[in-house]
Amino acid sequence: MGGRVSASGSFRSLPSANANADWMSALCPRLWDVPLHHLSIPGSHDTMTYCLNKKSPVSHSESRLLQLLSKVVPCVTRPVVLKWSVTQALNVTEQLDAGVRYLDLRIAHMLEGSEKNLHFVHMVYTTALVEDTLTEISEWLEQHPREVVILACRNFEGMTEDLHEYLVACIKNIFGDMLCPRGELPTLRQLWARGQQVLLSYEDEASVRRHPELWPGIPYWWGNKVKSEALIRYLEDMKSRGRPGGLFVAGTNLTEDLEYVLAHPAGSLKQVTLSSLSALSAWVREQCPGPGARCTNIIAGDFVGADSFVGDVIGLNQKLLWG
Repeated sequence: MGGRVSASGSFRSLPSANANADWMSALCPRLWDVPLHHLSIPGSHDTMTYCLNKKSPVSHSESRLLQLLSKVVPCVTRPVVLKWSVTQALNVTEQLDAGVRYLDLRIAHMLEGSEKNLHFVHMVYTTALVEDTLTEISEWLEQHPREVVILACRNFEGMTEDLHEYLVACIKNIFGDMLCPRGELPTLRQLWARGQQVLLSYEDEASVRRHPELWPGIPYWWGNKVKSEALIRYLEDMKSRGRPGGLFVAGTNLTEDLEYVLAHPAGSLKQVTLSSLSALSAWVREQCPGPGARCTNIIAGDFVGADSFVGDVIGLNQKLLWG
C-alpha cells in the first residue's frame, strides 16, 4: 500500500495511500483486548524530516566539523546535509492516513529562534513548529475517533525546564482528554471506552515525574548501520536478548555517519533506503507480535510511504489469531 518504487528508484504515491487510515478499528474484535505492547504497530523514524528548512543552521548537537563546514561553505554543505537528513516524504497527516501510529518527534529550541517557538530537528531544523504539528495530529484524531497514536517526544535540544513546562502545557491543552495517563498498558477496547487516543512518551524524567499524563521514554532498537544485512543481524541479536516488558521500537532505518556522507556527496539517504527496501521488507514480514521473548511490537522505518512497509507491519497482527 501507499507507494511504489519505480525501476528508476524514484518514489511515487499511489491512490490507495489512505487505505489504512482506520486500520485499528478494522482489526478483528479478538485483537481489541490485546494490550498495545503486544500488537504490531507501524511507525516512522524521524517523522518530521519532510519539512527540514533549507536555510536552517546545522543543529548545535552536530559535530564541530559539520558546523564549521556549514558556515564556511554553506552553499555546498547544506544541500548535502539535507539529502542525508530527510527520512520521510509524506507529511504527518499523510503518514497517519497511511496507517502510521508511532511518531518519532525530535524536538529542539533553536538558539537563533524566538523564545517559545519549538521546532523539530534532524541535523538541521524544520520549518514546522511543534505546537502547529501537535494540533494537526489532534485534528486528524478527531476525524478518526477509534485510532490511537503513540507520540514519542525526544531529543529536546536546547530545552530549559521552563520550555519543558511550556511544551507539556501545550500538549495538555491540545490533546486534553485524549491523553491516556501512564499506568498499565491499555487495550484498544479500554482506550475506546475512555475516549483516549494518545499515549505520549516524553524522554525527560523530571517532566514525567511531574505530569501523570506523560509516559517514560520508549526503548528504540537503533542499529546505527549503513548496510541492511548488518542492521538485520543487529535486530536479530536484540531479539535473542528478549523483548522489553512494555512498548518498544525495532528501527529498520539505516544510518550514515559524517565520513560516509562527505564521501558520497551526490548520494542521499533516500537512495540508500530504497535500494535496501527488499531485504528490510522481507525481514519485517517474518516478524511476529505478542508477549514472547522474540516478538516485535512497534516497527519504525524511513520513507514509510514507499513499498508495502506499513501494510506489512499491520498484517503481522493476523499471526496473533493463529494461536
